[in-house]
Amino acid sequence: MPGGRLTQQERQQIALGLADGLAYAEIARRLDRPTSTVTREVMRNGGPTAYRADLAHRATERRAHRRSKPAAPGGPQALAQTHGRDAEAVREYEEVFTTVLMQSGTPKMMARVLACLCTSDAGSLTASELVQRLQVSPASISKAIAFLEEQGLVRRERDERRRERYIVDDDVWYQSMMASVRGTTQLAETARQGVAVLGRGTPAAARLENIARFLDFVSESLARAADQAREVLHTGPAAP
Repeated sequence: MPGGRLTQQERQQIALGLADGLAYAEIARRLDRPTSTVTREVMRNGGPTAYRADLAHRATERRAHRRSKPAAPGGPQALAQTHGRDAEAVREYEEVFTTVLMQSGTPKMMARVLACLCTSDAGSLTASELVQRLQVSPASISKAIAFLEEQGLVRRERDERRRERYIVDDDVWYQSMMASVRGTTQLAETARQGVAVLGRGTPAAARLENIARFLDFVSESLARAADQAREVLHTGPAAP
């Protein structure tokens, strides 16, 4: 099985495979590469719907060029090398995490900040720490935090040095799921209101009634599953 960096030709084959609707495992088999290599390549370069071979190749060359430069003391590489971690592997994972969040509808900078908070051991960072890790302006961080706060995904508090810390709670995913349930329930109710307006028994009313019933089932199932699984968010790490 070949190793090393993907070639431009391999990236073109990945793009063709995605266009043909092939699974990552099948694309990897045709390239004689690990499935994880293909998955990481696609997710860090726009995801399956936005992947472009030429853009991915240029982006990789730019990253390689940046890595060849010595890291500034206290820069992103130094921050990532805790617990014996591989700084480059951590950075790549954060890129993948960010891409997946973006595909779910989160704007890019907000996704970067949320991924950064989620992958920090403390689950909290100050504005200056986020600026240093992400190499962006304080204004960008402020705007991202305001958005994430509005979505209920982060909260802020003062630490012992009176600095504002931005925190992602373990329970935030439960709260986010329940917010989704409320939105789905509201959509179901709105669809149900349309049945009376359009006239029960008409094709349009029947369509809306079916939509409402479907959304009712989904929201009830999602709420029940979230309640049952909530304790998982507070489970300690498994023994190695």
